[in-house]
This record gives sequence, structure tokens and C-alpha cells, in this order.
Amino acid sequence: MICCRDVSVHLGDRLVLDRLDVELQRGGWLSIVGPNGAGKSTLLRYMAGLVPGSGELHLDGRRAGTLGRRERAQLIAYVPQVPIIPDGARVLDYVLLGRTPHIRPLGVEGPRDIAAVHDALARLELVELAEREVASLSGGERQRVLIARALAQGSPLILLDEPTTALDVGHQQQVLELIDDLRRTAELTVVTTTHDLTLAGQYAERLVLLHQGRIVVDGRASDVLTEENLARYYDARVRVVDDGGRPVVIPVRAVPT
Repeated sequence: MICCRDVSVHLGDRLVLDRLDVELQRGGWLSIVGPNGAGKSTLLRYMAGLVPGSGELHLDGRRAGTLGRRERAQLIAYVPQVPIIPDGARVLDYVLLGRTPHIRPLGVEGPRDIAAVHDALARLELVELAEREVASLSGGERQRVLIARALAQGSPLILLDEPTTALDVGHQQQVLELIDDLRRTAELTVVTTTHDLTLAGQYAERLVLLHQGRIVVDGRASDVLTEENLARYYDARVRVVDDGGRPVVIPVRAVPT
């Protein structure tokens, strides 16, 4: 579904991504992890076509550079950490913006678009907030609205930059379970970034660990999230517990001397 080959990205004079190779099949879930400044969000933005870089990017078997903006948006839904939300936008109207790639220029939304929006609002428990202004919502509510817009877009590939930021533990689980259900039932392909290593290990099929712009470990969560790797690349003291084949990462305090 998505394939990056020998990808490098410079931001100004700084090399942020250095010759990365990443490939993900349709219906898979890849979580990009790594310490602050490793290049996680930049890699996601490169995949979304928002930052230029060298190398090759293929989407659904096609070179990304040959796709127009509408074609690309029909393939990829991107949820940034800090979105631009129009002043005064209601929840319903903002989620409806996700249907833009499917509406012809100067056209109007049809029954299929409205149905997709209402389905996304229902799935993320936002129906009662549909008439509220997005700016009036709590951080967790606003995050669910962003994901609802991406789901309404109906793209087969969804890129989520820190999707559980500002969500309480209950809504973290609900959102990630919903994404996983859509991945399984609708062959949705998912790429996420996250600082929550336990959530990454619980939900993603595969992890890549970035460090200083390079992929240093790539594999199953149990292979990536080891105490040795987290000590080496995060400078973190942790204990990793096996939970039915899924790792749980527990920070460990230093023993007072």
C-alpha cells in the first residue's frame, strides 16, 4: 500500500531523514517510534506529500509524484498533531471537509457524503456534539473530531500523528480499537507515530524505531521494544513485561544512593 525507498529529507540545512526504506502491505498497521527529534512526524509528513525529499514513494503501486492532489487525497487521510481548524467551524462541517476529495470542483455533497460523515460521528461518539464549534471542545473531544474527519474521507491509507494525544485512557482504547476494527474489516492501512510505547506495542503489527533520522530497529513489537533498545536509543531505564506476546513498557526509577 505504501513503499518508501532510499528516502532522505532535509529541513533547511539539517538532514532529518537519512536514506530510509519502509514498506507496508494493505491492511497493515505500522507504528513509528523513537525519541524526540528522531524524525517521526517528518516521515509521516513526507508520506502525506507535505514535505519534499529525495528517494521514491509509491502509493497503492503508483508513483506518488504522478498523482494529482485529489487522487492523492483519495488514497491518504492525514491527521496532524496540530491541525488548522477554520474559525467558527462546527463539528459537522469540519468532518464534512473530509469528503472534499470525492466532490467535484464547484459540486456539492451528496447523500453518500452525508452518510459517511454521520457514520464517522457515530463511531467516535460525536453525534451530540455535531452542532458545537470545534474550538469550544475539550482537547480529547477535538482529537476525536480530527479522527472522524479522516474516517469520513474514506481513504484506504490513514496517517495519524500522535492520535491519542489529549485522550483519557478510556478514549485512547476506544479510538485505537475502532482503528483496529476498521483495519481488519475494511482493509484500512494505518501508519501512526506515538510516544506511548505500550500502546504502540499493544496495537501495531509492526514497529520501526527511528534514531537520528535512521531506522535502527524494524520488526514486531517484542523485537523492537526491548529493555536494551530503549536504554540505548531513549537513554531510558525501563522494565518490559510480556502481556500475551505484547510488550508493556514500565519506567523504573533509579535507586537512591
